[in-house]
Formats: sequence, structure tokens, C-alpha cells
Amino acid sequence: MASVEIREETPLQDDVRALIAELNAFLEPLCPPEFRFCMTAEEMAAPNTTVFVARRDGVAIGCGALLRHDAELAEVKRMYVRQTEQGRGVGGAILERIVARAKEEGIAILKLETGDQQPAACKIYERAGFRLCPAFADYPESAYSVFYEKPLARSVAA
Repeated sequence: MASVEIREETPLQDDVRALIAELNAFLEPLCPPEFRFCMTAEEMAAPNTTVFVARRDGVAIGCGALLRHDAELAEVKRMYVRQTEQGRGVGGAILERIVARAKEEGIAILKLETGDQQPAACKIYERAGFRLCPAFADYPESAYSVFYEKPLARSVAA
């Protein structure tokens, strides 16, 4: 991890768009299209979303996003690490940055949806303190989805 740098970046870069395309290709065979809750790079560039990009030697190797629903609820979106980089802690490090940013902003609860065919992702979320929860926002209950939440400590204003 020493040579991996994680920063807030725009998703409207060619290499980040390539990561998003890889993620979409990975998800395609795992569930029907109506149960794939993807965001485009343009949607990820909206003011209510912050994108974190992991780079090794300047090369984009992973990403994740914080999507704010309102002042209380935010969601982890578009978590992805290239296959060649998986198992090295990159996904967990991106998730840590997302959680830290949500805490800084005083978000009360962080939630996410992931696929039932993604046990490695589930392990990362569970290690980070996320617990299973029901569907939220406009997600339908589905055999293809697993939902997680993590209450965040509210910061006390000085």
C-alpha cells in the first residue's frame, strides 16, 4: 500500500472512465440489468458525490464514491479495484477514505448496496464495521442485492 495514493478526483478522466467500464463489465454477468445500480461518470461528477481514486505510480487502479442523499444519509457507490490489485488492501483503504469523509461532514449513517455474488466485497464492508440492513432509498428488495449500513459517530460542534 505504500506506493498507492488515494485522492479525491473527477470521474471525468479517461482512466477513471476505464475503471467504471471495467466495473460495469464485471457486474454484467452477475445479475439482470434491472438489478444493476450503476452510476455513469457524469452522474458521479454531480455535486452530491465525491469520487476517490487509488493510483499506483500514477495509474488508476481503484475507485469508490460517497453519494450524499441528504444531511443524514450517504451511500458508498462504485467501489472497484482492478483484479491485479485485489487482495492488497486497496479496497479497504478507499472505503476508509469514504467513511472518514462522511464522518467529517457529520453524516449520521452510511449505507450501501452490493451484489450477492460478491463475497470479497462483503468481507471488506463487514471488516469496516458495516452490518446487514434492509433495502433503503429507492432500492427494491432483491435476491441479487445485499444491503449494509454503518452508523457514524456524530461530531460535536465546539
